[in-house]
Amino acid sequence: MQWSVKTVEHMEAYENLITTTDPKTIKLTSIDDEIHAHLLDKFPEFKDHANLRVVDENWLKSKEGKERWREWLANYEQSLPDYNFGTMLRARSDELYSEHNAILVLRAQFVAIEIARNRAGLNEKVYHEAQNAK
Repeated sequence: MQWSVKTVEHMEAYENLITTTDPKTIKLTSIDDEIHAHLLDKFPEFKDHANLRVVDENWLKSKEGKERWREWLANYEQSLPDYNFGTMLRARSDELYSEHNAILVLRAQFVAIEIARNRAGLNEKVYHEAQNAK
């Protein structure tokens, strides 16, 4: 039960962050540059913003996807705290978390994808919508 409480707290904190802070200025870790470069090197499909805008859960959890991510994740066991902790990722970057817009992933996957989304400007829509709603 405790992991689910932490997962929800993290989800709420991240949603609050991207709706109150310009996502292009957000730094998630001290090694954001390394994580981003490594993600794009090992997963060149994320250079296509369409694959970042909408993350395919079936691909993430496919046999091939799991194998590729397992190899990538091993690099962060020592440098990224809680790298393998369950974390919610928004499937669509242009929407907030919801029952239909949440995928359970590992923390390192979340960090890598959200760094890439922030740098590509894909979280700008939710930020601007939140700012305009104030």
